[in-house]
Amino acid sequence: MFDRRQLLMGLGVMTATGMMPKALEAAGKATADRNSVLLVIDVQNCFLPGGSLAVKDGDKVVPVINALAKKFAHVVMTQDWHTPGHISFASSHGGKKPFETTDVAYGKQVLWPDHCVMGTDGAALSKDLTIPNAELILRKGYNKDVDSYSAFTEADGKTTTGLAGYLKARKLQRIFVVGLATDFCVAWSALDARKAGFETYVIEDACRGIDTQGSLAKAWSDMQKAGVKRIQSSDLAA
Repeated sequence: MFDRRQLLMGLGVMTATGMMPKALEAAGKATADRNSVLLVIDVQNCFLPGGSLAVKDGDKVVPVINALAKKFAHVVMTQDWHTPGHISFASSHGGKKPFETTDVAYGKQVLWPDHCVMGTDGAALSKDLTIPNAELILRKGYNKDVDSYSAFTEADGKTTTGLAGYLKARKLQRIFVVGLATDFCVAWSALDARKAGFETYVIEDACRGIDTQGSLAKAWSDMQKAGVKRIQSSDLAA
């Protein structure tokens, strides 16, 4: 059984070597039918070049996502939406620096630079996203004392965002995940989607990772074990 909390323990305690342990099997061609949803994770200014927590080449996912969105009847987007002084910020922990870890009530927490503070320009979605057909924008991480990488469940592993219920109520069964960052919010969302019983795909070229001390390889390995299918945008037929 995969342990998604190991994604947070990559700094100093992760056992991954940084090499891909086994290539995730390609899913082959996939179809964006009426029961499918594109889940666009956190394509926000703070994660783009020049942002406080920029993901390398994060801006390169935008045109790919824009093109993909045209193939889907259903699109959901997420935003990191933190309070000032959020528990995930290194600045909230005296003597701690970004990318160190600390113990909190729900386990290990990677500490980040201040990012995606609610209402700021950094928290805004990229102005270059063109997805007028998005049906829902879900904000996560607004609980000051709990982080939330996943679009489905906060980092305490029990507080839900309600997204699984929303998708099931609309009879959406297949989730295609894209966005930032592959090894954190994308991976956690994909793992929770599988846990909730959805057929789940991650479109690799529509994502970018942080990759801190093997975290990207570990994320792909965990997703493989959970049954997440890894595809490219070219594998997707409308």
